[in-house]
Amino acid sequence: MADIPSTGHVGEAEARRFPLHGDGPGARSSAFVTFAIDQVRAGRKVIALYPAWRAEDAQRAINFARGALRTDRIAGISVDLSPLALSLIADQLAYLAPYLPPGMIAALSRELPKHLLAGAWLRTVSNLSTLPTSMRQHVGSYAPSVSFLAFCAPSAQVGRLRPDELASRLPFRPVRPVQLLYSTPDSVTTRTFDDNLPRVIQPVATRRLPAQPLGNTYWGTGKYVEFVALSAHPQALAYAAGSIKTSTCAWCGEPMAARPCPFCSANTAGRTTYVPPAPPAHSPGPAPSLHRESRQGPAPRPRPGPVSGEVPEPKPPRTGAPPSDPSPTGAPVPGPPPHEAARPHPTHPQATPARRSPSPHPEPRTYSR
Repeated sequence: MADIPSTGHVGEAEARRFPLHGDGPGARSSAFVTFAIDQVRAGRKVIALYPAWRAEDAQRAINFARGALRTDRIAGISVDLSPLALSLIADQLAYLAPYLPPGMIAALSRELPKHLLAGAWLRTVSNLSTLPTSMRQHVGSYAPSVSFLAFCAPSAQVGRLRPDELASRLPFRPVRPVQLLYSTPDSVTTRTFDDNLPRVIQPVATRRLPAQPLGNTYWGTGKYVEFVALSAHPQALAYAAGSIKTSTCAWCGEPMAARPCPFCSANTAGRTTYVPPAPPAHSPGPAPSLHRESRQGPAPRPRPGPVSGEVPEPKPPRTGAPPSDPSPTGAPVPGPPPHEAARPHPTHPQATPARRSPSPHPEPRTYSR
């Protein structure tokens, strides 16, 4: 819910965008309110992502929609990411939306940024207000030969660009193979960026994208190169989804990884459960529950949800293992051997351990009343 165009990195699985433009609050909110009403009446739930640093109009539109329907089937989630990183996360969630419960999609909005290296090369940080900066860094911005690397994912930090220390001070390395997306205003020279960060990350593919309309607002300058480094491993999204520990909301029945529940705001939870990921083996159809535009082909069957005010029966956890087909993290790349396809890369900090094969001689079990 902001003027953040899609990167096109996951193909047709794009989240629906609402730039929130208009002369007044009603005009800026009307498109989203109409969309949300249509989706809720069709039996779907809506997850609205918006930037934490530009939240006022988005929160107002979400409250208008919830109040108009008197429903808790619309969740507003703030994400503190740069425009390019937020655009990629929204499309990845749109890709997974038809295959996971809405509560898991909401939880992944917090988990997926932990698996990215996102930030920007900046010529100055004198007007940077979205990330923590020191007075020394502000003063250093006036030196002619100084530049900075600022990171918003997996953690927020700003430091001077020192080429000889970059490899050892990089806060995170995505699982190999790595793809690199970057965008910059047309008038900016990218030589300093090109000579340093790609050399350390060593991506297998690099894509330059048009500058995001809100890039200058987020970074506080027009001299920047915004980037996102992500894993192109076939199981990258499955690892992220499998690392989430969720519990069932006692009121609306949705899985939730943090309290309160993003839908009904309840603070009570039932049993703890893990929902195994199920990335698709092909490009999915439309998923209106995450602001996706209508596409040709049948829409996924909506998941029946409880009427607002009813307490549903707890749902059993889903079972099954993620398929070994590639996930939409980028262009197809050679995968690991078959016997290693389900094992995470050893450099992945959040990867889940591989499940042991069952022994042909099971251990004896003792049963007691």
